[in-house]
Amino acid sequence: MIITSPKRLGALALVAAFAIGACSSTGGSTAPSAAAPSAATSAAPASDAASASAATTLPQPATDAIKLQGAGATFPDPLYQVWFQAFNGKYSNVQVDYQSIGSGGGIKAITEGTVDFGASDAPMKDEELAALPAGSKMLHVPTALGAVVVIYNLAGVTDLQLDAANVAGIYLGTIKKWNDPAIAANNPGATLPSTAILVTHRSDGSGTTNAFTTYLDTVSPDWHTKVGKGKEVNWPTGVGAQGNDGVAGAVKQTDVAVGYVELNYATQAKLSSAKLKNADGQYVPGSTDGVTSAAEAAVSSFPADFRQAPIINGAGATTYPIASYTYLLVYQDQKDAAKAKTMVSFMAWALTEGQASEADLGYAALPAPVQEKALAELHQITSGGAAVWP
Repeated sequence: MIITSPKRLGALALVAAFAIGACSSTGGSTAPSAAAPSAATSAAPASDAASASAATTLPQPATDAIKLQGAGATFPDPLYQVWFQAFNGKYSNVQVDYQSIGSGGGIKAITEGTVDFGASDAPMKDEELAALPAGSKMLHVPTALGAVVVIYNLAGVTDLQLDAANVAGIYLGTIKKWNDPAIAANNPGATLPSTAILVTHRSDGSGTTNAFTTYLDTVSPDWHTKVGKGKEVNWPTGVGAQGNDGVAGAVKQTDVAVGYVELNYATQAKLSSAKLKNADGQYVPGSTDGVTSAAEAAVSSFPADFRQAPIINGAGATTYPIASYTYLLVYQDQKDAAKAKTMVSFMAWALTEGQASEADLGYAALPAPVQEKALAELHQITSGGAAVWP
């Protein structure tokens, strides 16, 4: 199996653990044994992966040697590495080369047809869909959800609490020092330094940025007026870094720095992340449970075209305020029948058995209604006009 992100050592360790179980499988639809201990909790958001798998006869990949090429979001890359390795353990003829170049890069690559699938945390915009080859249709296949957390490197401060005005002020450049009265008011008893805050943000087109700026755009009128939201924005302050791992690395190496990343990257880098004040007025840490609460509260409004915007300030005392789906992007009609069969097989596996590994990796499994819709969407994929998975 080809792994193209060697910097993510923590994820690679989980890949190895997962692959040991996967390699003991003989194929078919038996879940990798390494994931079994956490299946009960990992698939908790009503998404009982084992039941779904048992009720669904999963499609098989092509039997020829197949290499799928993908590119896109860094947000789900640690999860995808584990999934690709485990799938290769079940079907040794299948290899996946995934380049984690950011959501913007993934959308560009799939639009230009240089990859078999793209990946993005930000749904494609109407204008991006309009730029697709004539007569084609892009499907958004949700695979997981994650939290975007605010990470910081502040000696002696392990329990930082920030409200929406704090986060917006830091990234607008109006809150310049860690001991600013607005931050201090939310952290009674904490010793905050008088040093300047060193702001870090993404330098590439990013679904993580889309989720984070959607939050800022929602909670701050000033941000809405001056900056806006999207995969790329004109940052009022700070320095840029490439990818979630680049931001995590920059914050880890720089005292008094702040940044934003997907939860898994904070965990693997052993970085502290702030508790954010949610819509119910509670300060909550980034967690899979908090993301699950957000997703389940919003499931009734999940759009028919699957292009769910980031879930910001969802209702509930335990709900984390910045949650985002992440997607695989595939053309509905595929030119290569063998690759199409293999891609559909992988996605069906990921939507059922693969869900059990998500919580251990810092992601939230899909709510059951979304999982069911995603599986149904796979039946729409065709090759030469014929259904790949009738």
